[in-house]
Amino acid sequence: MSQLEKAQTEYESFPQELESVIISTISQEGIPNASYAPFVMDDSKNIYIYVSGLSTHTQNLESNSHVSVLLIEDEAKADQIFARRRLSFDCTATLIERETATWNQIVDQFQERFGEIIGVLHGLADFRIFQLTPSEGRFVIGFGAAYHISGDNLDRLVQITGDKKG
Repeated sequence: MSQLEKAQTEYESFPQELESVIISTISQEGIPNASYAPFVMDDSKNIYIYVSGLSTHTQNLESNSHVSVLLIEDEAKADQIFARRRLSFDCTATLIERETATWNQIVDQFQERFGEIIGVLHGLADFRIFQLTPSEGRFVIGFGAAYHISGDNLDRLVQITGDKKG
């Protein structure tokens, strides 16, 4: 198996190892905010977050749909703190309307993954589901093993090298 094939296999399984995503949003005033949210992901790499309308990141998403997300290996599991495995995507956020078929399907996925707490959140009117649709990304496995992610299904990894493209 080639290095690229190994990276591709690891890229496909990595998000399943994690339950939360770090989200970076920007307010209307241009003030950045970093936060996190539990997530579910579909086969097209869309990330769904179920968040309170009272939170800063939700308010930011409602005024600016550009968001960066980061999935990162637990420090305790990393072989080298400077080379933690990580996956980042540049995304556009779209609000999923409550009680639609799509919304109910995503809530079911959250219920399956996170259990009883979702029933509590379902009853809170301020909680919203956003679909974060990636346009491109980067997957870093370690030193010298970084890949740009692109393609129609975000399924194309291209190793990032120090070569200058002319």
